[in-house]
Amino acid sequence: MTSTEHRTEHRDFAEPDEVRTFGNGQTELVTVGRSDIGRLVLQPGWRWSVDVKPIAGTELCEAPHFQYHVAGTLHVAMADGTEFEAGPGQITSLPSGHDAWVVGDEPVILVDFYGASNYAKTTG
Repeated sequence: MTSTEHRTEHRDFAEPDEVRTFGNGQTELVTVGRSDIGRLVLQPGWRWSVDVKPIAGTELCEAPHFQYHVAGTLHVAMADGTEFEAGPGQITSLPSGHDAWVVGDEPVILVDFYGASNYAKTTG
């Protein structure tokens, strides 16, 4: 397939190519159009700096993200001091250098179109 070809693909997160679990959450990955798309399901109590930092080995999340928020509320704290909350129907574009956590008692579900391929990936 050349870079100008485009083919029909139909995938379902019910049958992911890979599932990565971590404290209070998981990422389900599917490959579509040679891109990894992730669905993150983050349970109440999830916080990147507690649940994923030990896997990533970095002070903040260094993966950039482009995400569509399906359910729940996610609080994001950027390294530059910017903070905001994102909820259902919203889209976020996050550069490297952030922490995030679930707000409230509802799980956060989001679809990550950029950055999921290395998210919570163990080395070795």
